Amino acid sequence: MTVGLVIVSHSQRLAEGVAELAGQMTQGAVTIVAAGGTDTGELGTSLEKVQRALEAAETGDGALVLMDLGSATLIAQMALEALPEERRARVRLSDAPLVEGAVVAAVEASIGSDLAQVAATAKDATTMDKGVGG
Repeated sequence: MTVGLVIVSHSQRLAEGVAELAGQMTQGAVTIVAAGGTDTGELGTSLEKVQRALEAAETGDGALVLMDLGSATLIAQMALEALPEERRARVRLSDAPLVEGAVVAAVEASIGSDLAQVAATAKDATTMDKGVGG
């Protein structure tokens, strides 16, 4: 098993796109679950979607949750609080940048790193140099 990822966004398409990109980097070796948009497909966030995503992504080695904006974080926190204590201990919320954090976290998880290392690698993406210069 590996650490799973949950991608929480206000946009279903954005969450799915980030999950797709990160998944391409790991050739499917990591469970990455998108939880974007509302239950009716509108822009927003859904507690139920995030809860289902956590159930799917956390298979024993933990799950890292990456969010796009403010209320996505609030919904992720609510979903985390609703988990039984033993499962809650295996989930981390990350304030890493959504795209870069998801990609590097997925790669880190794919090599078998534990949740703490996957979370640290995602956080390091905050200062990632994109090679633009200047």
